[in-house]
Amino acid sequence: MKIGKILNNNVVVIYQGKTEKIVMGCGIAFKKKVGDSIDENNIDKVFALENKDTNTKLQQLLKDIPMEYVEVSEKIIEYARTKAERNLNDFIYITLLDHMHMAIIRQREGICVKNIMLWDIKKFYREEFQIGLKALDIIEEAFDVRLPEDEAGFIALHIVNAQMDDNYNGIQEIGEVTKLIHQIVNIVKYHFQMKFDEESVYYHRFVTHLKFFALRLFQKNNYEGQQDEDLLALVKTKYQSAYECTLKITSYIASSYSYTVSEEEQLYLTIHIEKAIQQNR
Repeated sequence: MKIGKILNNNVVVIYQGKTEKIVMGCGIAFKKKVGDSIDENNIDKVFALENKDTNTKLQQLLKDIPMEYVEVSEKIIEYARTKAERNLNDFIYITLLDHMHMAIIRQREGICVKNIMLWDIKKFYREEFQIGLKALDIIEEAFDVRLPEDEAGFIALHIVNAQMDDNYNGIQEIGEVTKLIHQIVNIVKYHFQMKFDEESVYYHRFVTHLKFFALRLFQKNNYEGQQDEDLLALVKTKYQSAYECTLKITSYIASSYSYTVSEEEQLYLTIHIEKAIQQNR
């Protein structure tokens, strides 16, 4: 295994065929130069990211960020992978590492950045927020620095972001998604003149569905399922009030976002609304 590029004493790049890999290990490049071999027994971590741009950006970060931050970031990511319901894309290695490194520096300098979305994050991204809180424990154990709860919210957003596909535009779009979720939830509340049981598993599933529905909306990407006209007709009849609520949502989205909610999306919205409000009846 020969060195193709040296990023610092602990990080090198190797080439295996057309594959570029980032290899990490304590002192792995000490007194080495490009073309030298490295001892595979000294390798702690290998990154083989598929996206070339992501790979390049990670290399840039690793030049300046100490190895212990990478190790802690990796520990948080692995914990998140076991807890999140969806896979995390490779960009989390960049966004989380960079954010965590800067957050610790800010905290040590006495600089506190408030998270204006914290309430929304707790409400709509509950699982990711719990992962964020665990991340604070991991960081404190490693660096003897306790980051504020606001940072658990920021970490949660990075995890939400990493669950999305490559067409996703990042945390700025999460703000728009969260706003739309608020609007839809309010339409349902006013339609049924009720408050949700936010501890209900059905409410949680409803919000999760809205999250990904909103993402499709902003990406102008309609749900393309197999249309089941008989099922839709049954749902319209059986869950009449929930379907009427769905039509209100459909009308609101058409006028506010110029997006046509397909019949398949109306079907699933209706079912989720019905399940979410059934405990209030």
